[in-house]
Amino acid sequence: MYQVITMYGDNEPWWFFEDWQEDIVEKREFDCLDEAATYYLQQWQEISSEYTYTNAKPNYLSAFWNEGDERWCDECDEDLQQYKGLALLQNDKPVTFESVKDLYETADQCGKPKCCKSSLVN
Repeated sequence: MYQVITMYGDNEPWWFFEDWQEDIVEKREFDCLDEAATYYLQQWQEISSEYTYTNAKPNYLSAFWNEGDERWCDECDEDLQQYKGLALLQNDKPVTFESVKDLYETADQCGKPKCCKSSLVN
C-alpha cells in the first residue's frame, strides 16, 4: 500500500521525528505505485506554485516554504520556519530506490506478477 501525504509544520518531511504524523493534513492511499507517483507529481506542481522555496529528495520527499512563514516556539525561544511537506510512502515508511526497483523487477506497475516475454518465444 502506498500513501501520498501532505504535512505542515516545523520540520521537513524526511526527518520523521517522533509524532511526525501529527503534522499530516492530508493522506491519500493507493494500491499501485504508478498511481501514487502520478498523484504525488500533481500535488508537487500545485504546491510548488504556492511557495518560493523547494527542497526535494530523490525518494519522493519534498519540502516547500516561504520566507516569513514562521511560528513562535516558547521552548526554543525563537521563530521556527514552517514547511509544507509532501511525501510518497510505502506502508507509512519512505520509499527507497531498492523497494521501487524490486517492485518493477518482479511485478508490473500495479504489483501484478509479470513474466519475461522472451520466455514465451519457442
